[in-house]
Amino acid sequence: MTIQVELIDGTLCRVVPKGLNLLLNHEQVKRFKRSSGWAVVGKDPIRYTGRIVGYTGMERRKAA
Repeated sequence: MTIQVELIDGTLCRVVPKGLNLLLNHEQVKRFKRSSGWAVVGKDPIRYTGRIVGYTGMERRKAA
């Protein structure tokens, strides 16, 4: 499944959901197409986690 996306420079493209998340995290998306119509970043509600961060919990792997 691909999602139609308009980037901030006006380019239209199709990406997989993981690609959309990556582009959203890098603030490259102006809007993207939903089944209900276009969702505008900064205007419409979007499930958005912000920047990608690494694991911050306790290290549980064995040291090599």
